[in-house]
Amino acid sequence: MIPAKGEKVRIASNAENIRLVERLVEDVCEVFNVNEDNFGNILIAVTEAVNNAIYHGNQGNPDKQIQIGFESIGNNIIFSVSDEGKGFDFNNLPDPTDPINIDKPNGRGVFLMKNLADKVEFYQQGKEVSLTFNVN
Repeated sequence: MIPAKGEKVRIASNAENIRLVERLVEDVCEVFNVNEDNFGNILIAVTEAVNNAIYHGNQGNPDKQIQIGFESIGNNIIFSVSDEGKGFDFNNLPDPTDPINIDKPNGRGVFLMKNLADKVEFYQQGKEVSLTFNVN
């Protein structure tokens, strides 16, 4: 079910809830007739943001919540994901394409989001991310 404008879906920080996020993205993209290429980018970027919120923001604590919202403005769909963590320094992240970081198992989430979304903005010291996708 798609939330009404201004509403946010709340989920517990549990990896099993990624299914709910995938369903939300599918429903939103269906309502707005998003093409397959844009759908793939949105699905990967939003689920990556939620995974980051679960594991990095909320430290995998199922007692903490994640909020996911969206809005449509013109040709853009904007998803927001926020967690209850401490935030992070989003301006000083290691480059995952640097040879020194290539073999590291983590550190690609923000890089992926920035390469798949048309605009990525962080708020609340990194506890919230806004992902804008142009879907015209």
